[in-house]
Amino acid sequence: MNQNAQWNSIITFILAMIGLTIGIGNIWRFSYVLYSNGGGSFFIPYFIAIMVMGIPFLILEYGLGFSLKKSFSKLMHDIRPEFEVIAWMLVIFVFIVVIYYMVIIGWDFVYFLNSFSFGWGSDPNSFFMTYVGGTREISQIGRLLLPTLICTTVLWIIFWFVSNRDVDEGIGKISTILMPLLFIIMIFIFLYSFTLPGFDIGIKTLLKPNWSLLLDIHIWLAAFGQTIFTLSIGQAMVYTYASYLPRNSKLVDEVLLVVITNTLYEVFIAIGVFSILGYMSLKSSIPIEKLISEGTGLIFVVFPKIFSEMGFVGQIIGPLLFLSILFAGFTSALALFEPFLSSLCDKFNLSRRKGVTILVIVAVICSIPFSTGISSYLVGIVDKFVNDFGILILIGVQAIIFGWFYGVEKVMPVLNELSTFKVGKSWVFTIKYLLPVLIIIIWVNGVVGLFSNTNSFELIVDLIITFVVVGFSVLFTKLGVKE
Repeated sequence: MNQNAQWNSIITFILAMIGLTIGIGNIWRFSYVLYSNGGGSFFIPYFIAIMVMGIPFLILEYGLGFSLKKSFSKLMHDIRPEFEVIAWMLVIFVFIVVIYYMVIIGWDFVYFLNSFSFGWGSDPNSFFMTYVGGTREISQIGRLLLPTLICTTVLWIIFWFVSNRDVDEGIGKISTILMPLLFIIMIFIFLYSFTLPGFDIGIKTLLKPNWSLLLDIHIWLAAFGQTIFTLSIGQAMVYTYASYLPRNSKLVDEVLLVVITNTLYEVFIAIGVFSILGYMSLKSSIPIEKLISEGTGLIFVVFPKIFSEMGFVGQIIGPLLFLSILFAGFTSALALFEPFLSSLCDKFNLSRRKGVTILVIVAVICSIPFSTGISSYLVGIVDKFVNDFGILILIGVQAIIFGWFYGVEKVMPVLNELSTFKVGKSWVFTIKYLLPVLIIIIWVNGVVGLFSNTNSFELIVDLIITFVVVGFSVLFTKLGVKE
């Protein structure tokens, strides 16, 4: 790792970290998770999950990255040489995420370009399947979705331009520009949604508590799963960003600031999203429950219908929403890219520019299958397997390695040196005992859900990913450690 790579200020780092945590999922995932897991009552298990899992693990990653300033693969090798392969598996899994993540941003870019004139026409669902996201029909795998492919490639070119620069000149500068713009756009959408007739219908639907669900173990699992997803814990991104921190850092304070910002953002966005759904329900006389959809269905089918109904106002709100998704997604993609890049450059003594160029070329080639007639179906398969099976178990393994083999107590002096809020024995207990158990329980639940309805095509895709990740991880490990 380049020891001179550093953020030029704490503010730049915090904005980059907020860009890391605030992604597409905050806009389209959290509102659905909140609604479908008890509404207002979900905040209880969710905030507990943030306190018990999110904040402690983030503090650990901040401390390790800040104090050691090594690539993730070098860190794991130095703890024990046999652990290096685990590091490569994690950073390759995360690199796979950035490949299909950029395709999703490509979908959004297509919609942004079409949002000024409602180019999706009267049937946004048909538009999405024909030109952007494709269908579940395997026979469509030979058909290229040119709008998706072109927009994704353009985004990768911009990505290369930003990422090949030093972290402060590239990621740092883009974060200081895009994050404030993102907040301005979303505040405008949030406030405007409160002027729409029927907004209260949406908010009541979203926040109506179902207290009986607090006794359901699946609600608690959903809360902990959302915490892992939204804060990007244990994916080497936070560790890598923290390794670029200057010495005068109040680590624990910065963790709390990022977590609070991220949580407030996704809550406000959920309220704004459901306010707009409430307006659509009132105007169309369709029960709001029938309008509520998860992920791509909400953003690329339901919302375009709403914007078309709004007329001129929709031509303002629509582009702003898709632009905000573009900003949030792009800054998260930069973070997803960084762990593999850092480890690769450190291992093989590559310059940052050369490492970025190689990985972007690989990523563009790998984006092609995700730009075919089964784009959204393939993204869904890979996303579920990589996150619910691969990354999640590796987070649990990290908790065990850092807690028992490295010794989290070593990090405490660094964490407490300048921080207003201190960590102690309860934090050590959480890392060593509580987190490994919780993560393994969540992983087992996720694996059961993942494989209970898997068809042969999905199983083939999962096996291909497994062979690629394991094969390259072993290869990179065996090639020797750069001295």
